Amino acid sequence: MTAQTARVGLARPFLRLRVAGYAFFLPFFVVFLVTVVAPLTYAIYLSFFQERMIGGTVFSGLANYTRAIGDALFGAGLLRVALFLVVQVPVMLLIALGCALAIDSGRLRWPSLFRITIFMPYAVPAVVAALMWGYMYGDQFGLVGQLGDAFGVAVPDLLSRSWMLGSIGNMVTWEFVGYNMIILYAALRAIPDELYEAAEMDGAGAVRIAWSIKLPALRPALLVATTFSIIGSFQLFNEPNILQKLAPAVITTSYTPNMYAYSLAFNGQQINYSAAVAVVLGLVTIVVAYAVQLITARREKTL
Repeated sequence: MTAQTARVGLARPFLRLRVAGYAFFLPFFVVFLVTVVAPLTYAIYLSFFQERMIGGTVFSGLANYTRAIGDALFGAGLLRVALFLVVQVPVMLLIALGCALAIDSGRLRWPSLFRITIFMPYAVPAVVAALMWGYMYGDQFGLVGQLGDAFGVAVPDLLSRSWMLGSIGNMVTWEFVGYNMIILYAALRAIPDELYEAAEMDGAGAVRIAWSIKLPALRPALLVATTFSIIGSFQLFNEPNILQKLAPAVITTSYTPNMYAYSLAFNGQQINYSAAVAVVLGLVTIVVAYAVQLITARREKTL
């Protein structure tokens, strides 16, 4: 057998492995192109045009983006979801962290039941959850109002302008605590048992182990959960959109950026400007998420 024949014989297995790798990757790549890349590219394309009564659809360059940056309604919606993010995300992650640590501690009597109970709200569709909580928030016919009447206590109107953002935050926290708890609990289960054994031999208690071993090991998982929560906050749509029917004077069509883009496209027929608003919102989300990751990475280097 010549050297050339030997090289060909050795190359065939590598070629088959490479083809098999591409074959496994191709279905995901096609779905990714069709569901993510193509719609995003089309939205960016639409954002560079304007539809006029005279002249039809014309190329407008960055005019839609300039308008979006100076749009007071869009800016107010961004500030509202930014406030929502700053308050709701830390509260939700702290609750999820506490639940994950409680389950991992091994001191709960029925940890599986506790885990399923906390995770169960995540299985409830957002529309159903919004309808359920919207009913409970009602000050006259809802559960909150009925409890207030039963105890003779004046309860605040949770669907009023001053309480609405907190009410939505409570709904989102109820829905996603279980999801984030599973992420953190999975990271806790990946910690080697040898670390716990060594800490116990050194006389470390449960609190010391949680502070010195568990929390440092949870930093990557917390970063992932924080990134997902940031993206979800800027995409806030279902909950305020459902509650708008119950409090139309409080939740307007521009209450969140996503609602504003939806209203522009489907109610105002301003598809090109709506696409520009969506692109700007996506860029803001990317910048905020990247900034959080960058700050976290720098803190990791200093520790």
